[in-house]
Amino acid sequence: MYYFIVNPSAGSGRGRRVWKAIACYMDLHNIEYEAILTGGTGEARTAARELTKKNRKPGLLIVVGGSGTMNEVLDGAMFHGLLDLGYIPAGTGNDLSRCLHMPKSAVRCLKNQLHPRHFSMVDYGVLSCGEREVSHRRFMVSAGIGFDAAVCHMAAGSRMRGVLGRMGLGKLSSLFLGFRQFLHCRSSRGYILLDGVKKVEFNHILFISCHIQPSEGGGFLFAPRADGSDGRMNICVVSHSSRTKLLRVMLQALTGRFKKHTGARNFECREVSIHTDAPLPVHVDGEFCGVQTELRAQCISRQIRMVI
Repeated sequence: MYYFIVNPSAGSGRGRRVWKAIACYMDLHNIEYEAILTGGTGEARTAARELTKKNRKPGLLIVVGGSGTMNEVLDGAMFHGLLDLGYIPAGTGNDLSRCLHMPKSAVRCLKNQLHPRHFSMVDYGVLSCGEREVSHRRFMVSAGIGFDAAVCHMAAGSRMRGVLGRMGLGKLSSLFLGFRQFLHCRSSRGYILLDGVKKVEFNHILFISCHIQPSEGGGFLFAPRADGSDGRMNICVVSHSSRTKLLRVMLQALTGRFKKHTGARNFECREVSIHTDAPLPVHVDGEFCGVQTELRAQCISRQIRMVI
């Protein structure tokens, strides 16, 4: 039995078009399935919880949508050992599918889910917010604090993004919003504590991102050495007093030529604590999660079995 959780609004309506193609294929080949189409924020989380509670294990739970939909499913699912997930990307950025080298064709992705040749054991992260860590969110691609989260917040309320998304130019809107936010966002003093042992301080933090997968934001390669199945996170800290030099960092990440130099540093760990003196915006997998000064992230090793 195949279970689908579908976000028709993903990718400014691309989710609906992708789902029509998938449903047509399933019906044409008389394949039994159930589908839950979400209509708003939080519904994918609730659907995933209902499908996985009380030790009930779906034959295969396939997510159709963007990174936000997958994040909700991951966050809502109840783990009883390994979680079997399939994914058919229908968002704007599609960082997860890019990192997992999934086909761009939705139907080809579906065929891979229905007739899997191999599985990928994937890590996920857990982000805890606040001094008492009262809020917890899972993530599969990245989570962070600062500039990248501010862009996510701005994009969520942008009418321009919706218009360009329907024209297939969603990435262009992300670049525009990112450049605009880059000129105005604030930086902060702060530090990171790696695995409870190594403390590193910074004076002008623009953002700190915790990566399970190498890229975020629709292809910004901030953690080229991140491996989604090695039980470790890659932490990228972008910090410099000169915005001009930081702009170079952003361009290198966009073009896939990100490398170590002044203004950007990468670290590996299983767990990280993050402190910033000034409150900064936070995101998980591109979803805005408020403003914080204290974060803790940890990597949960190889608990998701993905059909790719």
